Amino acid sequence: MNGEGFEAVIGLEVHSQLLTKTKMFCSCANVFGLEPNSAVCPVCLALPGALPVINFEGVKLAVKAALALNLNVNRKSFFARKNYFYPDLPKGYQISQYLDPVSSGGYLTVKTEAEKKIRINRLHIEEDAGKLIHIGNRSYVDLNRAGTPLVEIVSEPDISSAAEAVSYLKALREILVYLGVSDGNMEEGSFRCDANVSVRRKGDTKLGTRAEVKNVNSFKFVEKAIEYEIERQIDLVISGGKVVQETRLYDSKENVTRSMRGKEEAHDYRYFEEPDLPPLIVSEEFIAEIKNSIIELPEAKRRRYVSEYKLSEYDAEVLTQDKDIASYFEGLIEANEAAGCGAGAGTGEAATGGSNGSRLEIKKLANWVINELLSELKEREGESRELLAPAGFLELICAVESGAINRNTGKAVLAEMLSSGKKASEIIKDKNLAQVSDDKGIEEAIKQVLEENPKELSDLLSGKDKLFGFFVGEVMKKTKGKANPKKANEILKKLIDEKKA
Repeated sequence: MNGEGFEAVIGLEVHSQLLTKTKMFCSCANVFGLEPNSAVCPVCLALPGALPVINFEGVKLAVKAALALNLNVNRKSFFARKNYFYPDLPKGYQISQYLDPVSSGGYLTVKTEAEKKIRINRLHIEEDAGKLIHIGNRSYVDLNRAGTPLVEIVSEPDISSAAEAVSYLKALREILVYLGVSDGNMEEGSFRCDANVSVRRKGDTKLGTRAEVKNVNSFKFVEKAIEYEIERQIDLVISGGKVVQETRLYDSKENVTRSMRGKEEAHDYRYFEEPDLPPLIVSEEFIAEIKNSIIELPEAKRRRYVSEYKLSEYDAEVLTQDKDIASYFEGLIEANEAAGCGAGAGTGEAATGGSNGSRLEIKKLANWVINELLSELKEREGESRELLAPAGFLELICAVESGAINRNTGKAVLAEMLSSGKKASEIIKDKNLAQVSDDKGIEEAIKQVLEENPKELSDLLSGKDKLFGFFVGEVMKKTKGKANPKKANEILKKLIDEKKA
């Protein structure tokens, strides 16, 4: 394929489930993984006479997301019936919003090679459909998901590449998770994407015919599906064919998209105002209250980490990708500011704190979180972080930085802390892990090593300087890793210099 001379035009429709306790229009539990068809009631099963009631918490979360995405919250909006027939849609219609959504006219700034503002057409509230499960030649329906609250976030066709689409999705998901609006779990389908893809020759202003790639639920597959679809459409145009407006599904095993059905237009859904629900009216006071509850968002936090804490952009990015880790890091900074490292930190003696506690550099704290804590948590695949309070982690860091234990021992102590919940000082004391920093004890160990290795000592004295490292290693073995490496190096160098003299 020769794609030169063409450009892609991409718009994304994102469906994100809301973190409410109950469904959008009934009191059934909004919980993933329950026994099939156990979280259902007359309302979400569409039994005769059952009427929907708006979930106020769902509205709050939708408005919070809208404000964070720079959307205008409309004081008055309406619910509508979106009519279509599918086995997992009991009512034969979906309650959604159409002409008058809860919010419209926003944007999200993303970074790829440069910053770019992606316009957001609208964010509206709707309910999810159920789920079909295909096993062999049979299909089963689980209606637990029917009625689950969603926001649908529709971008303008401002996206120009698969990589840009992924950047937009990652930034969007990050904001929703930070706000507690959604858990963003793509594997469970609580954050999924439809991609509208078209191509046109560069310089054209008219949009090409678009194909919609439906329900892609991983960043990797979104990127691959869009890349494939761009190539398919360009090949089709070059060969004299015509792109058909349709809905397609992405096959991740074959890395292809396949036609599913003709693409529906709005008139196909026969939208009309939901007669069983009143208009959704929100006050200025309500909007102001929600706005004031919005926490510092990821991009603003990154900028602050770079300007206030003097961290690199990379470190700021890593520390803010997860809201809990960012909060933990800030708790570590607070603990450091409050107490610092007392003279006895990590050795079993209480850190004195106050004016006597030396403060560690924030960059050093960041390195410990990124290089040690996150690595350990990754190995444990997200075990509870509650076992390790920031003050407890600071005690461990202080123990290493003060020389009470070496860094390798510190890693082992960290693993033990996460597993047992014990304090660093308890583990160091119980397992007798404290470094030997006593000059006399280290010097005695070095003298023994020199006596036990006369040939290597002779070679070192005759100019084979590389053997110095050999002796340092032997001293560490002799002391079972407890000798303070810095002191061991200093004392060994002094004794060797004396012998050379």
